[in-house]
Amino acid sequence: MTVLDIVSPYLPQASGWLPTWQLIVATTALLNTVSNMTSLTFSRRLYNDAYVNPLQARTFGIWTLMSATVRFYAAYNIHNKQVYDLALFSYLFALVHFGLEIFVFRSVKKQMPVVSPVIVSTSSLIWMFLQYNFYVKA
Repeated sequence: MTVLDIVSPYLPQASGWLPTWQLIVATTALLNTVSNMTSLTFSRRLYNDAYVNPLQARTFGIWTLMSATVRFYAAYNIHNKQVYDLALFSYLFALVHFGLEIFVFRSVKKQMPVVSPVIVSTSSLIWMFLQYNFYVKA
């Protein structure tokens, strides 16, 4: 028996790669939540030091946990229009947040750590728009 045989029943069962992607992003967000709740290290890599404090990190951690929860639901309920829409909006909100922080408020460091959430939110948003009719049967 392989590891895949053990893990497969717990992975999203819907066709295509989008449900698996939702699970990967949700799991990553869950790990990010833990790091924000326990340390300022990752927040300091992303945001300018003047904006980083324990309250901000914990607030961002809870915001990330909420996003992770929506994306976990989307991974396993990808054909549910309401869940799909919520996940899609979670990526839109992430993109708007980071776009504002980069270009308007200038509170993030323009380094590699900010590129990751921008790429994930943008690519996920586009992917979900393109695949909407495949997964959501109106």
